[in-house]
Amino acid sequence: MATGLIHLPRVSETESWIKPFRRQIAETCGESWYVRNNRGRIRLVVRDAGTVSLPFEWTARGSALALPRIQQIFKRWNGGQITLAAAAQNADTSSSHQKLDFSQLIETYREFVPNAGDKTWEGFYLPVLRNCAKAFEGRPPVDGEALAMQCLAQWEQGTRMRQMCRQKLYSFLNWAVQHGHLKPIYFPPATLPETLKPKRIGYPLSDAQILQILDNLPQGEKHNRWRFAIQLCSVYGLRPEELRYLRIKDGANRAELWTIYQKSMGGTKGAKTQPRRLHPLLVRDADGSAINWNLQSRLQVGEKLPPLNSEGNGSEALSRYLRRRTVWLSMREDAKRQGEQLTPYSFRHRYAKGMHAANIPIANISEAMGHTIEVHLKSYARFKPNATADLVAAVNV
Repeated sequence: MATGLIHLPRVSETESWIKPFRRQIAETCGESWYVRNNRGRIRLVVRDAGTVSLPFEWTARGSALALPRIQQIFKRWNGGQITLAAAAQNADTSSSHQKLDFSQLIETYREFVPNAGDKTWEGFYLPVLRNCAKAFEGRPPVDGEALAMQCLAQWEQGTRMRQMCRQKLYSFLNWAVQHGHLKPIYFPPATLPETLKPKRIGYPLSDAQILQILDNLPQGEKHNRWRFAIQLCSVYGLRPEELRYLRIKDGANRAELWTIYQKSMGGTKGAKTQPRRLHPLLVRDADGSAINWNLQSRLQVGEKLPPLNSEGNGSEALSRYLRRRTVWLSMREDAKRQGEQLTPYSFRHRYAKGMHAANIPIANISEAMGHTIEVHLKSYARFKPNATADLVAAVNV
């Protein structure tokens, strides 16, 4: 009975060219040298020395092209005097017929960075790696600096996107050179000429402004969910993305509100911030009275938050909602006149400013906000109480 399935042809391990190919390698390089099929490409395997991917198809024609290259690698390897990867790289760069198969190279590198999520891979890795592939289509760049400048040209200097893509490109180039896929001249440069864009100054919303925003939101379930989200960001100093990671935990004396969101710390590969307990800084009304919105209790009984789109897009979702509000657009213009920028993080900036105004130690503020003291001071040192102003004021009494 027909099943409707389409059976694709496979390369059999019993094809007539494979055994002679392996026998030739063993005779010229030794029994510890072997080849296998790696997704339709030839991979060289040397016992106790490692493996390298070769830019040849797993076909009879590919084996004919690969054999002299493998013999050159064996000659340069010289009984293990250099690494197999270095021997392969030397053989590749000495060949007048070298042609980089970047599609295969990028696919191989994807396996090397399994911790990169699909969104990170597609958003930050692939764009710059495709630019790298294009750079080698014509005359290759003269060195790593020229290659990096060409690959990063589409992003404005000093932007966060350019910074992220540069990090991904450098990691790829280091890997490609160390594994013999690219010449050593393509090691990424220690420094790259950049015109740094000034860091934008975040605008801290006042309590009065937060209440104004909330009062001007339309009625209805959809808007009540966003109202709840804004209250949480304001009172707990949350990053908008953290809204999807809120959890109630049993504390020593009572239930506690935590965020289990883990954000990359930067600098150290794989290092992330730790989950933290949240501490409220209540919004106050015009009379200075604290307003208790009972946020933790509302979470405990299952009050719904708004949809935040795909993971990592919480801030963009909140920004899209707020941009439709006239009161938000008006405040954005006020912030711009002060040389600052109103963003969904402005609720978090309010929290930082309020904590400093309450003379809470910086170490405790940093802990409450989920970052290091160094990171905190880069963004919020301007909120520290001004001792100079107090001293001058005392003179004028």
